[in-house]
Amino acid sequence: MDDTAELTCPYCFEKVEVYVDPQSEGQLIRDCDVCCRPWALHVSRGIDGELFVQVTRS
Repeated sequence: MDDTAELTCPYCFEKVEVYVDPQSEGQLIRDCDVCCRPWALHVSRGIDGELFVQVTRS
């Protein structure tokens, strides 16, 4: 199972690879590794454990 997601920062539009703890679900707050602005990550998992991550401005 892959617990990384490649996301695009909603502020600076840089692509960033993010590790998500296998036990995490729901909303997480994280800063962009490039511009340091805050993201809201919405983490969910499919029935087979597939990771789904949506990023918005926090």
